[in-house]
Amino acid sequence: MVIMTRWDASHDLRAAQNRMYQMMFFAAARGQAVPPSRTGTTSTPARAPAVDFSEREDAYLVTAELPGVKVDDLEISYHDGQLTIQGQPRSAQDTGPQQSPTRERRYRPFHRSITLPPQVQADAIRASAADGVLQVVVPKQEAAKPTRIKVNADPAPTAATA
Repeated sequence: MVIMTRWDASHDLRAAQNRMYQMMFFAAARGQAVPPSRTGTTSTPARAPAVDFSEREDAYLVTAELPGVKVDDLEISYHDGQLTIQGQPRSAQDTGPQQSPTRERRYRPFHRSITLPPQVQADAIRASAADGVLQVVVPKQEAAKPTRIKVNADPAPTAATA
């Protein structure tokens, strides 16, 4: 018996991206130089936070995991059908004589864009954050309601008869 599964390209891309980040992290931990990006900068690339996308009758819901990110460090925008969530968390500065010899947590920028269907109310989008979870509510536009058109018995004047 053959069991067929559906191929998920985004899963493979996320796995490859995670492997690249791990390689860069271990290279930096060993003191090796991290190769520069194609843009000419040597900064750490932005990560993409995990996002859930769901739909209600009246709105679309986007929920993102952003642990430790303050509301002031977030930037959410909507332009041409793209909802973009981005920001950069700030690291806690070490104070006093006690220095941290090991740092496993990364404070790198994050960026995630989601393409939304065209029937949304861009001016009514609202977002809230609590306990490291961001929730963005994107209201849908009301569907066009069918209207009945009354037909008159006498013909309307046309351009030829007027």
